Amino acid sequence: MMRSYSVAFIGHRRIEREFDLVDRIEGLVSELLKQHEYVEFLVGRNGDFDIAAASAVKRAQARFGRENSSLNLVLPYHVKDEGFYADYYDTIVYPVPPDVHFKAAIKKRNEWMLGHANHLIAYVKIFSGGAYAALEYARARKTDFINLAYI
Repeated sequence: MMRSYSVAFIGHRRIEREFDLVDRIEGLVSELLKQHEYVEFLVGRNGDFDIAAASAVKRAQARFGRENSSLNLVLPYHVKDEGFYADYYDTIVYPVPPDVHFKAAIKKRNEWMLGHANHLIAYVKIFSGGAYAALEYARARKTDFINLAYI
């Protein structure tokens, strides 16, 4: 039986030096792929950091193969371009019940991701807002994490 290791990505909608960050994330992802039998990557689609994380995972998968990993899009609610996303991601997950108000859905989605993650790769530079709340949630759960905003 294959042992799965889950990694969540949480970060700000707007980030600085996106291309440098993609390279740094790809390095971390590559190390995780070497260290674990199977890695499940959980990512949203709510801004620059999420796009950078997905791109880094795809680049690492191109180098190492996709046999021991999956890139999973975790959405808080259904969106218009789901067909496009289905071609890019291995799976699309909707963990938030449809009766949750859309303004609360992203927070609930982040909590679901962190509840399923062994590790968090974050980019949190501002000490307020949703990304910061998610990082604090990970700290409270004692989830291993790295905050790339300060490395």
